[in-house]
Amino acid sequence: MLRDSVAGFAERFPGAKAMREKRGLGGATDPLIWSAMAEAGWIGLLLPEECGGAGLGLREQAVLSEALGRALVSEPIGSASVFAATLIGGATPGAERSRLAAGIVSGDVVAVPAWISGAKPLVVHAVSDNLALSGEARFVDAARVATDFLVVAQDAQGGMLLSVPADLDGMTMSERAGIDGGAIATVSFSDCKVPTDRVLSRANSSEDLLRQAILHTRLALAAELSGLASKALELTIAYTSDRVQFGKPIASFQAIQHRLVDMWIEADLAAAAVGNAVEALQSDDSEAAQLAVLAAKARAGDAAFSICRRAVHLHGAMGYTDECDVGLYLKRAINLNAMLGQPEQLRLEFVERESGVGRGRTYG
Repeated sequence: MLRDSVAGFAERFPGAKAMREKRGLGGATDPLIWSAMAEAGWIGLLLPEECGGAGLGLREQAVLSEALGRALVSEPIGSASVFAATLIGGATPGAERSRLAAGIVSGDVVAVPAWISGAKPLVVHAVSDNLALSGEARFVDAARVATDFLVVAQDAQGGMLLSVPADLDGMTMSERAGIDGGAIATVSFSDCKVPTDRVLSRANSSEDLLRQAILHTRLALAAELSGLASKALELTIAYTSDRVQFGKPIASFQAIQHRLVDMWIEADLAAAAVGNAVEALQSDDSEAAQLAVLAAKARAGDAAFSICRRAVHLHGAMGYTDECDVGLYLKRAINLNAMLGQPEQLRLEFVERESGVGRGRTYG
């Protein structure tokens, strides 16, 4: 049903068309598309039922993300849905948590995580009846369309998760265009006054929530990358079967067949790695789950980039034109690869965790 819902959605909002239009919007998410995704129940998929969400699990999220990758739906589902829903779903129950959850489900709230500190660390301290937030957050996805930022800042007791209005006085934002038409921002805070009722969790619980959000989002990104890889392969098989050279379809040439087989193997292994990560997350072995997700994101990232690059090559000169959709798959793959760790970084983290060196560390 999830796969079918994405297919129907893609007919209404073709991914390639929306991705090209996003460049004209300066990387901003189309509110109509985001509302339609919320109406389909995708944005609140992981939110508990008590928060008004679907209350589904990571197995369903992986199916959805894979289908979104195949359809080239380039909205920030990883950050503003999976990451945000994990943080909010695990936050301390209260009015602010309820407000955010209800808004995410309806599509009226776009809660964007801002947790990777820049040159100035994110810190907060008490001032009168408010909290004063200072510092900068880097690599913030979909910042322009955010209604609220989910900020992880440090105070005297440790970490703190709080929601910050996107129109708060003292906040500034600078953006740079991403390769897939989106935009990545650096958000700076200068003694921004945040009401104390905006605190969602404190100290150790915030660190645990952040680790869980990274884990869940990496799985969703791996599934989306797997979907990109599979669809790019299908497009290439179709093109090489139709493209005639020397009186024959080029897919009949042995050199082309060898490349297509290599691409198929990579796509199949990526899908298997994602499936293995989903199964590992259902077990009680948290360390095995961490390793499986790292492996899935690394393998799917490599596969998506390699397959999409070869797909552009096998499309010939047409593959390098902006009108050819397969080039958009490559750009999307490059962008998702960079989120929450490139394959090389994830493999190093895998080795560290497997050897026991990196356990307990929070990774960005």
